[in-house]
Amino acid sequence: MEKPVIILGAKGIAHPALEIFNSNNVVVYGFLDEDEKLHGQEINVVPVLGNPEDDGFLKLIGKKCEAFVAVDDNKYRQFLVKMLNERRKVQPINAIHERAYISTDAVIGHGNFVNANVTVGAAATVGNHCIFNSGAIVDHGSKIGDFVQIGAGSIVNANVTIEEGAFVGSGVVLVSGITIGRNARIGAGSVVISDVKANDTVFGNPAAPIKK
Repeated sequence: MEKPVIILGAKGIAHPALEIFNSNNVVVYGFLDEDEKLHGQEINVVPVLGNPEDDGFLKLIGKKCEAFVAVDDNKYRQFLVKMLNERRKVQPINAIHERAYISTDAVIGHGNFVNANVTVGAAATVGNHCIFNSGAIVDHGSKIGDFVQIGAGSIVNANVTIEEGAFVGSGVVLVSGITIGRNARIGAGSVVISDVKANDTVFGNPAAPIKK
């Protein structure tokens, strides 16, 4: 990658995203964050330049810089991705740690955060703008939708489908062949042995819905 990167967001996964780009010898030009108190500060000597919606910085993206959206909150992440698509006609790049393993016949989209020791297995498909925290495993044939978040150390076994916007906490085990519905949430440490409906929250071993 020849162009430097501007990271949108300066909290949450922003610092590990910087470390990922450093691990691949990619220059990070700076961060953009809506929190004005962060402006002028530095993260590991890289400055927080200003607001993500500031055209003075946005105009650099696509011509002189690439962009990566380092925001944990899915709604705000979606807003920033849409803004880049519409105002700069660009897709955010992937941030893939040098110690991650992605199978040669896996398919991975745009704007994904893939931290150290993540494994994406053979014939797995990953959508766009997902977050895979350290040590997560996505086994062969699994299908991961857009804007999915998978916590550190979680195991997505073979041929699992995780639909758009779902959240999988740290240390979760999803058994082979199940489907996690759109915007569902899986509590940390859960063992999920059957399908989870869209928008449901489940927790436990075996995981069961949490009553609202």
